[in-house]
Amino acid sequence: MTWPDHLPVTQVRFARPTNALDAALHFYRDCLGLPELYRFVDHAGYDGAMLGLPGAGCHLELTEHADIDGSVSTEEHLLVLYLGSAAALAPVVERFAARGHEPVVAGNPYWTGIGAVSFEDPDGWRVVLVPEPGL
Repeated sequence: MTWPDHLPVTQVRFARPTNALDAALHFYRDCLGLPELYRFVDHAGYDGAMLGLPGAGCHLELTEHADIDGSVSTEEHLLVLYLGSAAALAPVVERFAARGHEPVVAGNPYWTGIGAVSFEDPDGWRVVLVPEPGL
């Protein structure tokens, strides 16, 4: 499948605020394992970092700003990552556990039913790790 001609997207970035940039970076970079691609300080009052896979067109941007509340989340604010197999899921879950993060119960039972494992970041945002490939 390719992008439709009327929407020539070349890159996708998911950006979200945080109240705890260093702790969020530890969670996404050190526990989950996303490489830090770029970091910025005091860009119009924002500090932040770009995480993702080098050369890939999809990034997660975390930003911190004194005037923005990054803790507004629910159990349905999800970053879902399809890992492709149960064997690929196990070491990621172990890495989280080794750093003091335990899985949380998914708000939607669908995720538990397909064997996914959910973790909550320092601001309460959820990461769902799915063992099987996505669409």
